[in-house]
Amino acid sequence: MRATEYFARGCDPTTLVVRQIMEDAVVTMRPTSSAMAVAELLSEQSFGSVPVVDGDGTLRGLVTEFDLLKAVEQGRDLRDVLVSDMMTKDVITTTEDTPIMNLIHLLQERHLIRVPVVNKHKLVGMVARRDVVFAYVKARAIYWP
Repeated sequence: MRATEYFARGCDPTTLVVRQIMEDAVVTMRPTSSAMAVAELLSEQSFGSVPVVDGDGTLRGLVTEFDLLKAVEQGRDLRDVLVSDMMTKDVITTTEDTPIMNLIHLLQERHLIRVPVVNKHKLVGMVARRDVVFAYVKARAIYWP
């Protein structure tokens, strides 16, 4: 759940930090999951990617639609491919305390749609461009008592 969904009064959106706008209920996969399980999840839930974590929540990678397309293009059967064999391992991340303006710069500079949020390498959330726009709208809203 994003904290911005509970805003009760407007504020300056440039003062927000990632903690306030990120989604903390994140669906994840394990490195030993099959690529087919990821493909099913992404298509059923309309996700564009899913973070890959160990049992203790340590972020190990990210599987995107692009990773799946690349495997299919290579003629691989997604039922026989492990997530660990296809995931992006060098993942760009952010932290909960990152100011929203820094996040916007990161998203634009790296042409990213979403970024995992970590605390000491443990996944604590995901934040997307859509979350930034939503937070801006909520922060600028006029609320009636």
